[in-house]
Amino acid sequence: MKVLILGATGGTGRQLVAQARSAGHEVTAFDRHAGTALADAMAGRDAVISAIGRGKSFTSHNVIAQSVPVILSAMKAAGVRRLIFMSALGVGESFRDSPILAKLFFRTLLRGIYADKAIGDQLIRGSDLDWTIVQPSQLTDGPLTGTYRFGERLKMSGMPQISRADTAQFIVRQLGDPANVRKTPIISY
Repeated sequence: MKVLILGATGGTGRQLVAQARSAGHEVTAFDRHAGTALADAMAGRDAVISAIGRGKSFTSHNVIAQSVPVILSAMKAAGVRRLIFMSALGVGESFRDSPILAKLFFRTLLRGIYADKAIGDQLIRGSDLDWTIVQPSQLTDGPLTGTYRFGERLKMSGMPQISRADTAQFIVRQLGDPANVRKTPIISY
């Protein structure tokens, strides 16, 4: 597939680019500083993967709320239907299954980031695209293991984690698998 990856320079984004290329996909890594218009970068793409985020910052700057409408509009203009969007465990309905310790973290330090992500998730769900919103647990720089759990509901405890490498593997696999279209899978160890 011809894939556009947004947020390609971040930790998970770099994993996505490498793994999508290894899987044989033609990858365009979008860099907001490159001066290329998003609509131009989307032309001829089969799918868009977004790993846009704030990294290790606890301040949202409304990056997701501002980015998602632009992404959806550019996809519509380019006729691209498939969107795989990385959100986070604890955003929206996945909060209910999050462990107590994680919930405290989400409601305090990540409150602004998660409010921003929730707006983006809602906008995507309201679109007519073939979307998948992936909600990884706490991201680490650990290795690719290929052994993780996923589903719209997962039983977890403590502060669940998953490596960026395993998250990227799961996301890349969604390109050829319609099973999670219009679903919000959680992914964790």
